[in-house]
Amino acid sequence: MNTMRAGVIGVGHLGQHHARLYASIPGVTLVGVTDQSPARAQEIAGRHGVRVFANPAELLPQVDLVSVAVPTSAHYAVAKHCLAAGKHVLVEKPLATTVHDCRKIERLVETRPGQVVAVGLEYRFMAPTAWLLDTVRAGELGNVRMMTIIEHRFPFLDKVGAWNRFNDNTGGTFVEKCCHFFDLMYQVFRSEPIAVLASSAETVNHRDERYDGREPDILDNGYVIVEFDGGRRGMLELCMF
Repeated sequence: MNTMRAGVIGVGHLGQHHARLYASIPGVTLVGVTDQSPARAQEIAGRHGVRVFANPAELLPQVDLVSVAVPTSAHYAVAKHCLAAGKHVLVEKPLATTVHDCRKIERLVETRPGQVVAVGLEYRFMAPTAWLLDTVRAGELGNVRMMTIIEHRFPFLDKVGAWNRFNDNTGGTFVEKCCHFFDLMYQVFRSEPIAVLASSAETVNHRDERYDGREPDILDNGYVIVEFDGGRRGMLELCMF
């Protein structure tokens, strides 16, 4: 097996795990990391004995594949740069904050056959959900027409600069956090979504926080129903308090 050279752009909460995993995978060599915080980049690079690069432009010529783990609002710009450099790219979920930017990345990928581009929707591969998908696809549950996903969980984690407290950075809670579940609906139904109905609110979490005078505006609870072709429906119930 030829060794793949990997790099990580953004080593905050999730990027540092990408670095750790690349450093542990046979056939992959972690070459280096880059981050807006030189101190954080140095800390994570030091754990694995790899280089710190000043910016993505310096990192990309040294690697074959790269993880993009910067804040979501920067996914499009960084992923575009990596694609133009001819690299395989793993973008943390969600792909971007808007459908428009997702489509632009999709069009770029279509012009670059041979480059692997993936989004970090790892729930597909967790053992319980992998078992569920295998069971559904084997026909053991019959013709599945409805599914409900319930997530009752803790509030948003603390991230660098509290960037995940604001919709303009994340695309909103149901994009940033819940894209996993809409992906699982799609994986079960294997048909296209045609309509969305939703009711949600910002009720409890982060309401007493202020960042540079701004109050967080992310939602912390809601119900979302997605209608799919063929009369199928999925519902997500989210509560983060």
